[in-house]
Amino acid sequence: MTLRRSLSLVAAGAAAVLGLTACGGGGNPVGGGASQAPAAGDTIRIGSADFTESQLLAQIYGQALQAKGVQVEITPPIGSREVYYPALTDGSIDMVPEYTGTLLQYIKKDAAETEPDAVYTALQTAVPAPLTVLDKAAAEDKDAVVVTQAFAQQNNLKSIADLAPLAGTVTFGGPSEFQTRPDGIPGLQKTYGVTFKGYTALDAGGPVTVKALADGQVQAADLFTTDPAIEANGFVVLEDPKSNFAAQNVVPLINSAKASDQVKQILNAVQAKLTTEGLLELNTTANGADKPNLDQVAKDWLAKNGV
Repeated sequence: MTLRRSLSLVAAGAAAVLGLTACGGGGNPVGGGASQAPAAGDTIRIGSADFTESQLLAQIYGQALQAKGVQVEITPPIGSREVYYPALTDGSIDMVPEYTGTLLQYIKKDAAETEPDAVYTALQTAVPAPLTVLDKAAAEDKDAVVVTQAFAQQNNLKSIADLAPLAGTVTFGGPSEFQTRPDGIPGLQKTYGVTFKGYTALDAGGPVTVKALADGQVQAADLFTTDPAIEANGFVVLEDPKSNFAAQNVVPLINSAKASDQVKQILNAVQAKLTTEGLLELNTTANGADKPNLDQVAKDWLAKNGV
């Protein structure tokens, strides 16, 4: 079965579950369709990962483009990079919101760059045709090793290095792909000598991981630094003094054939407005008690920022 057909089946199932919405919070996809038939030549099909922030960014990009007359479709959430990146290369989708450091290490597993500008420069060279990246935003959302405040105090934990002596008693939780990514468990072992007792595959920075950490099912977990659940639960983000996690600035990854001058201008204008504080605010709003539609959250952000 081809990847295109596999993605089609995944998207069709997701569409049924989500009621043909473009995001977990509901609402209609920009462009009106979630079909995986090939997009028209002048249509940009935007995919996303299966976590809230990625879906919000897909909506922001899509709505900004549509407002300027660009034809856009937003697919239901696809999954991890291991699924959506091949969909980009085979033409099933045209664009996704990405993060510089993790994308660079996915493409070039021995990448050593960690600082924002160095990572972005290396990424521009590493991204293979027909893909390209547009401007990076100041907004950054990094993976982080997170523990509860009680566990940090009990074991005097301040940095990831402090986990090494007791890692043999610690179960780590996070998305399944974190077990094999270069900056995931292999990176923590190589950089800090941390070998955990076990690994529990959960979700990508979502409620399952948060609950497992809060309930003590896992003692340490991979969460995103712009996740409002960190502050809400009083979790502690362990310092990363050896930069196991490289800079992870938000960047659009797009098929060059769809990156016209107009499209670049529109998306780069969005990039110029995205900040780390803004990402946190977006995620907090999206995870509010009223559970707003993500397309409405994106629309409000665009209006607020004059894009």
